[in-house]
Amino acid sequence: MSYTVTQESFDRLTSYWADSSHRLKWGSVFVLPRWLEVWWRVFQPGTELYLGVVRDRSEIIGIAPLQVSGRRAFFIGSPDVCDYLDFIAAPGREGDFFNALLDELRKQGIEHLDLRALRPDSTVVTSLVEVARSRDFEVLCREKEVSMELDLPASWEEYLAGLDKKQRHEVRRKLRRLWEAGKVAYRCHEVNEQEVGSLTDTFLKLFALSREEKARFLTAQMESFFRSLAEAMAELRLLRFGILEVNEQPAAMTMVFDYNGSMYLYNSGYDPQYNSLSVGLLSKVLGIKESIERGRKKWDFLKGAEKYKYQLGGSEIPLYNCQITLR
Repeated sequence: MSYTVTQESFDRLTSYWADSSHRLKWGSVFVLPRWLEVWWRVFQPGTELYLGVVRDRSEIIGIAPLQVSGRRAFFIGSPDVCDYLDFIAAPGREGDFFNALLDELRKQGIEHLDLRALRPDSTVVTSLVEVARSRDFEVLCREKEVSMELDLPASWEEYLAGLDKKQRHEVRRKLRRLWEAGKVAYRCHEVNEQEVGSLTDTFLKLFALSREEKARFLTAQMESFFRSLAEAMAELRLLRFGILEVNEQPAAMTMVFDYNGSMYLYNSGYDPQYNSLSVGLLSKVLGIKESIERGRKKWDFLKGAEKYKYQLGGSEIPLYNCQITLR
């Protein structure tokens, strides 16, 4: 068989994502073209953009969202704001896609693939590693970090029953204390394009208030990324802000992406004056409850092994870095 590889635009990739007839598997929210485009435009990494689309005749069998520096290629996006990265492939065609892509990359003078933030179910780990080794390329994969996720049960009571006795008691006690503190309200709704600006303002204010390290993280460039990302994801109807109010004042917020049955807890913030009410933790608890009620299947805490993720029932998922030498 002969395959063609073309370099295309973010807009073209977005059209492929929107058209289910292409049968491509977009494994997480972090590989969506709009997400990667926002990252590229905000951070301007100074590398060469390589959006490779591999076709078998007219059928797209895979997409390589890469950036190139010299003889090295790596994913668009950075692990500090893109928790998982991967290629996009048509299920069952991964081997054909990767063989054609590796041939093309070598033709372009690429000698090294440096692929980071990889889940165990990524196409890199499940397919590319085997293809590369079968071609006698040097492959080095190492576990670097962990992510945390929770399979959501059918009901809230079932979720509570799955926690250990101490944590179940703590969740119930803290919720009871919160509801007794005054006029308390929680909502988590899909954000539309008209309200995204004002909600992002509130979220970023709470984000910076909650911890000094978050305030330092929120540089002007990072704030631009958050705002642009919120606008793009609201346009795709994937953004949800969870808002916990105490006496009609925003006490805590979560920024969550609702994609393919999973809820991605991207970030959060809270007002320290409400520390005694555990509003930071409870904004996640109430987000889990709301997600169960809407029938979602997974709550993804994302990268990092923070203690609260274990307390709320999260399980570890290893994340890998893989280096492949194409010679």
